[in-house]
This record gives sequence, C-alpha cells and structure tokens, in this order.
Amino acid sequence: MGYTYADITIYNTDDEAMVRRGFMKAEEVRHVVVRALVDTGATTLVISKHLKLQLGLPVLRTTETEMPNGTIQETEIVGPITIRFKNRAFTCEAFVLSERSEVLLGMIPIEGMDVIIDPLKGELVLPPDRPYLPLAKIK
Repeated sequence: MGYTYADITIYNTDDEAMVRRGFMKAEEVRHVVVRALVDTGATTLVISKHLKLQLGLPVLRTTETEMPNGTIQETEIVGPITIRFKNRAFTCEAFVLSERSEVLLGMIPIEGMDVIIDPLKGELVLPPDRPYLPLAKIK
C-alpha cells in the first residue's frame, strides 16, 4: 500500500471564537487548505513553521520530540486548531516542524473526526455505516 493523502482545511480556532463573540467576521478567520499525509504512525497533527505563521497560531508550550530517525529535538506545540475534512471537524493542538515539513494527519485527529483509510482506494473516507454523523467512542 502506498501513501495516503487527504485535502483538509485547518482553521485558527481562536479566530472562530472571535466570530462567535462578534469581534470578527467569518470571512476573516485564518485558514488554509492543505494536502496532508495521513500518517497512522503519527500521534497528532504536524504542521510546518510556515503554516504556524500563516494561521497566526500561538505557541502553547514546547516539548522534546523523538523524530523518525531517532534524534530528539525541541518542538513547539501550537493551537488550538480546527481540522475539517468533508463533513467532519476536530479541534486539537499541532506540533511544529521545520519549514519544509509536510502536514501529517495523525491518529488522534483521524479518530476524533471518525474517518477511516480505505485500503483499496488508498483514500481517507467517511465510514460507510455512518457518513452523516461521526461516532465518538468514549471507552
């Protein structure tokens, strides 16, 4: 099986809160449409420094992160971010990597949006038994 990519939209959740409070217009909410690598080996969302700046995301904290090659690096965690795919949405934080890193969509947002990878099509899809409303699993 090859790589699976999905077109997702990432929103600055703080901007969305400003719209709800009447301090900002909906069309002013910072957001980007990106092609993300659906990475079941990643835990959460990973974005580039460029996207962090484009979305105006604040740094919430830093952490040490073990990279795929085994090295450890200090990594910023930013947010909150709302991810949208088709009729699904999930709010989370994101790890920020270098300018050239691609967006990785990890397991926490995948499960939070209740989407699955169709292995035959190699696509991120809505579950066929619940295409209209996500199922949240609390156990």
